[in-house]
Amino acid sequence: MGIIIKSPNEINIMRQAGRIVATILAALKSEVRSGISTGMLDAIATRMFQEYGARASFNGYRGFPASICTSVNEEVVHGRPGGRVLQEGDLIAIDVGAIYNGFQGDAAITVGVGQISPEAESLIDTTRRSLEAGIAAAREGARLSDISAAIQLCAESNGFSPVRQYVGHGIGRQMHEKPEIPNFGPPGKGPILKRGMTLALEPMINAGGWATKVLPDRWTVVTADGSLSAHFEHTIAITNGAAEILTV
Repeated sequence: MGIIIKSPNEINIMRQAGRIVATILAALKSEVRSGISTGMLDAIATRMFQEYGARASFNGYRGFPASICTSVNEEVVHGRPGGRVLQEGDLIAIDVGAIYNGFQGDAAITVGVGQISPEAESLIDTTRRSLEAGIAAAREGARLSDISAAIQLCAESNGFSPVRQYVGHGIGRQMHEKPEIPNFGPPGKGPILKRGMTLALEPMINAGGWATKVLPDRWTVVTADGSLSAHFEHTIAITNGAAEILTV
């Protein structure tokens, strides 16, 4: 199956799913503090999914045991919520996906716990700006790898490394649809972006090298060198102008 073009009505439903994702992320961000556990954040998200009549995209996906992903410090993505208690100076990436009326929204943020190091602040800021650069490059008529190149340039020009083993993706009725969207690569390659494409852009940026490894729990991805990592994500739709962010 090729890349799926969504109808205006389908994109409207994805806006609703995206608003749920954004609302849950905002609530979780306000709860991040020293002393709260990642499992407590998951419980808050689970309750909110029920309140909004949505389902968590991640819960049960290939056996994943929670509603959200919580990745702390050197953890890149797919961290499992549980008993880990956040401490002053930690970074936590929170990834939320929602299914609403058959369509999906997916977004992530990285938050510092209390006072964080200058390196951590720079990493968070650079990762956020890398996502913004990718979104700015996502215009009708551009090539898919223009997004990848914009993300890589922003990350590396600030001394950080985009992860290469994990990528952004198309999204719609399924959480992961074609195409895959790497966070690195030369511009001008891949499919031409067309109006109605819906994509999840998600730079994962490391303070050290780009290599990663998976922990024995078979879910949690960490930096191979133990350096900090940050993750930001939005679901967007390609329009006849600037891309529309659906997860707001």
